[in-house]
Amino acid sequence: MDFDAVVLAGGSARRMGGIDKPGLSVGGTTLVQRAVDAVAAARSIVVVGPDRDLGPNVLQTRESPAGSGPVAAIAAGLNALAPPHADVVVVLAADLPFVSSGAIDLLLAARGIAPVVFASDSHGRSQHLFAAWGRETLVSAIAALGAAEGRSVRSLVPTESTVVAMTDVDDCDTPDDLRRARERAALGATGIDFARSAIRERVAPIAVRHVAPIGSEGAVLAEPVIAAAPLPHVDTSAMDGYAICGDEPWTLRDDVAYAGTSGLLDLLPGDAVRIATGARIPSGASSVVRDEHIHRGDDGLLRRRPAAPVRDDSRRSGEDWETGTELVTAGTHISAAVVSVALSAEVRELAVRGPVRARTVSSGNEIRVSGQLEAGQTRDSIGPILSRYLRSCGITETDSVHLADTSTAFDELLAASTDVDLVIVVGATGAGAADQLRAALSRAGADTLVDRVPIRPGGSQITAVLPSGVVVIGLPGNPLAAVSTLLLIAPAVVDALTQRTPVAPWLGRLTNAADVESDTARIIPVVRDGAGWRADTAVRTAHLLHLVGHDALAVVPPHLSSDALVELLPLTR
Repeated sequence: MDFDAVVLAGGSARRMGGIDKPGLSVGGTTLVQRAVDAVAAARSIVVVGPDRDLGPNVLQTRESPAGSGPVAAIAAGLNALAPPHADVVVVLAADLPFVSSGAIDLLLAARGIAPVVFASDSHGRSQHLFAAWGRETLVSAIAALGAAEGRSVRSLVPTESTVVAMTDVDDCDTPDDLRRARERAALGATGIDFARSAIRERVAPIAVRHVAPIGSEGAVLAEPVIAAAPLPHVDTSAMDGYAICGDEPWTLRDDVAYAGTSGLLDLLPGDAVRIATGARIPSGASSVVRDEHIHRGDDGLLRRRPAAPVRDDSRRSGEDWETGTELVTAGTHISAAVVSVALSAEVRELAVRGPVRARTVSSGNEIRVSGQLEAGQTRDSIGPILSRYLRSCGITETDSVHLADTSTAFDELLAASTDVDLVIVVGATGAGAADQLRAALSRAGADTLVDRVPIRPGGSQITAVLPSGVVVIGLPGNPLAAVSTLLLIAPAVVDALTQRTPVAPWLGRLTNAADVESDTARIIPVVRDGAGWRADTAVRTAHLLHLVGHDALAVVPPHLSSDALVELLPLTR
């Protein structure tokens, strides 16, 4: 969705002694730069505040007088946005140390529900300075206030608004907030949106291939689909009827224009010829009249029925698209429809990335794939069905292996996995004596992008990139935790590897939010409940029984309010 962005980077930070809060660094990045990076996809970005070194693509302005409040700053930012203006404006205060592009995506995905969408933080509080506004709604709200100076942003909030619950939009208002944010950054702990943004930003794309449209399904376009021929290729009939020339009455010729044939003699004034749907229109024809609009008189001549409308039932060459038209943009997942469009446009070859090829790995001496269970063993109930969930993420499983708990098993696996794009490990991500994955990744020189996420289930996950460029995803061993983590993280990995355009998140409201409210972010199975979704209140992770009959998993932030929207991860049925 196109949007403009106004980043508020002024203010006196009175609760922090009047320092320049947006200029503070967390994890090596200033708060204002973090905000600018989060809205990097905006059509136009304006930062309202003191002049800073933010790059040539960022406009800067200041409210007048300086320090006259957030409404005045928003108004100044609106006035400074570069035309043409987008219909949506994201307003973002530069005091959110972990805000990411994923949080922006969540706001924009909810824009069709209300004129303005606010984010709510992990305490359930609405962040009125982090919102996606309809431009006209925002302009009208500011105009209705009269003077903007000194007005609270709450005075702008319309009657109709909604909130989206998020996990990484807590602000830094006090020195303690700043200390905690810096500690979190130093420890490498990442939230959900931050983790997915890190993956999309730091995983390098795989190589581009050139393939025929048939056989490309499941990959992602590296270049747009450009029409190699017009559609229709020639002037054709849209209906069974008559090709006519000139004014009525018309004399019907004996020859017939059938689909797939050509070479009929030119029509002369007063001529008509029977024509089938899809047939090439003979030269000289002025239009096509459908069967039900034509009457043949006793004199043998054709005339238009008295009540019939005068229109041309033909399809002219290039009516759908001309040669050179961009039909499908780069970054689009290649569905059956994309394949069909390419064939219709006479495109012989597509530039693609993917499909992403993955090796799946189960680990642990206690895992039994087949045969009778012995004391202490566990049936592998996730490995045999994992490929179904991989396909829903855009991943093709090439093979599946089982590793015993040895000191070198993971080292050998990682060294040998150069023939795939992705290695997905189930288990061995914890801190137990038999959990070898993290140590093996360290020995292999991997770059760890995500090392644990504060969410249940799925907190012990890991995402890393080997020196070869192969991505490794470590999933928890419990089946429900493994599937939940996969659906949460794997789409971001595929986005990065294929340069796929991320899809807008699926959002919904929980009808029993109070029953699942918690101090910790959670992933919970949900079912449709009227206009909303009902979350399971008691879930066990050792099996997938809680996914039977369910439509989605809800990503539930801490301290969820009853009216907040949550992200939904659709389930394969």
